[in-house]
Amino acid sequence: MSPMTLLAGDTVLAANEASEHRPLIISLFAAFVVATLFITIWAGRQTKDAADFYAGGRSFSAFQNGLAVSGDYMSAASFLGIAGAIALFGYDGFLYSIGFLVAWLVALLLVAEPLRNSGRYTMGDVLAYRMRQRPVRTAAGTSTIVVSIFYLLAQMAGAGVLVSLLLGITSDAGKIGIVALVGVLMIVYVSIGGMKGTTWVQMVKAVLLIGGTLLITFLVLLKFNFNISDLLGTAAENSGKGAAFLEPGLQYGLNATSKLDFISLGIALVLGTAGLPHILIRFYTVPNAKAARKSVNWAIGIIGGFYLMTIALGFGAAALIKPDEIIASNPAGNTAAPLLALHLGGVDSAWGAILLATISAVAFATILAVVAGLTLASSSSFAHDIYANVIKKGQATEKEEIRAARLATIGIGAVSILLGAMARDLNVAGLVALAFAVAASANLPTILYSLFWKRFTTQGALWSIYGGLIVAVGLVLFSPVVSGDPKAMFPDVDFAWFPLKNPGLISIPFGFLMGWLGTVLSKEEPDTGKYAELEVRSLTGTGAH
Repeated sequence: MSPMTLLAGDTVLAANEASEHRPLIISLFAAFVVATLFITIWAGRQTKDAADFYAGGRSFSAFQNGLAVSGDYMSAASFLGIAGAIALFGYDGFLYSIGFLVAWLVALLLVAEPLRNSGRYTMGDVLAYRMRQRPVRTAAGTSTIVVSIFYLLAQMAGAGVLVSLLLGITSDAGKIGIVALVGVLMIVYVSIGGMKGTTWVQMVKAVLLIGGTLLITFLVLLKFNFNISDLLGTAAENSGKGAAFLEPGLQYGLNATSKLDFISLGIALVLGTAGLPHILIRFYTVPNAKAARKSVNWAIGIIGGFYLMTIALGFGAAALIKPDEIIASNPAGNTAAPLLALHLGGVDSAWGAILLATISAVAFATILAVVAGLTLASSSSFAHDIYANVIKKGQATEKEEIRAARLATIGIGAVSILLGAMARDLNVAGLVALAFAVAASANLPTILYSLFWKRFTTQGALWSIYGGLIVAVGLVLFSPVVSGDPKAMFPDVDFAWFPLKNPGLISIPFGFLMGWLGTVLSKEEPDTGKYAELEVRSLTGTGAH
């Protein structure tokens, strides 16, 4: 199971557990939607120009941006998926939390400050600074939109499954309606509020998520008299796997292929984070590079605290709920956190209903915030990179650019609704794995080469982006994630010849290799003067917007 899998498969909360709580759940959902719409409309009135729409006027403090980055990064998949992974696989599940946290060191040490100094609104700004604008911006925009669409698809499909089943909707039309509702909300958030509205929604969501996780963590520890050793011991005993539950190898030590799969997934997560479009654009919302660096420090602290608390979520679920019950609810374990909330409060009690409703509403809030961030990243890249600089050749006015971004938001939203509706009953693990693998294979090598390699050329950038993109997509299409496995997207056919579920082990080195090869084989002379300017700018902030 991918750690970022959002409710992969048929997530089922037993009807008798959810039906009595439905009015409360609906009320909490409605309250969050109304509150965030109010915030979005308020922020939309403050959006006056392109800098406001794309970068929130660069007016957010380091703490505010750190909180928003946390809200953007901690998707419902992290909240639900990792808790389920730990509940079912113990130690191997917790390794996902470690991978997500370590990923921020790459973002902090290599990307955050230079990117903030070098660009204006998108990744394409950095690449185009010293290379031919049109082909590089087209490639950067294509990669950004591909990553965002696949990430969006996973979130949208998960939202449809989670919300429709919690609200007791079982018909296909009802599930499609839920996906459409999430898509419409996403379009409204981004087109009206821009980066300001999206950032405030992400900040509110981060507070809700941390608050809900803190509450569950406290209740779990209280149940075991704050003795973590007792918690782990009970979890191991209740899991039916004994001491092996607390040791490595339960999920990824089965054979050589599973060990390689873990390495591949880990590489993709650690390196992909620094290339995720919706994370990269957050560095442009602060006034300077120092604030960008500080905001990453804040994000590491907040995210680190959250992932530490997943110990209580996952092992608490393993200790208090029978594994058969978790698996019956969802084979991937993604309902472990809501089930834990229900059991902590009492299955038939009002307190259990309140806890379940709260955690469900937090999960829904999380989906909306992440979806808004992804949509903004892809629509910004289309409007700024492809429309303004490729189609209009740099002659578009700010007003035209913002209008293009809003139209792109509607278009991307419509595509996401369509694909999310089609994928509502599919395992979306491959889609999320693909998003991370593409980000790590195409975006990160190109960014690092642009910032730190003097000889890097336009041809190297194009080979790196398109090479990493094609190989990552191709390997996932022919992997057990798509076919040839009972949990695959298409379990009844088998055209899988690539044995790993994540292509990172192959596609990431390939992206770096193609960037190097394209450069050394290029007849183009690198602009060393432009590189010197970029180097000074990325390190000092001189001339930064």
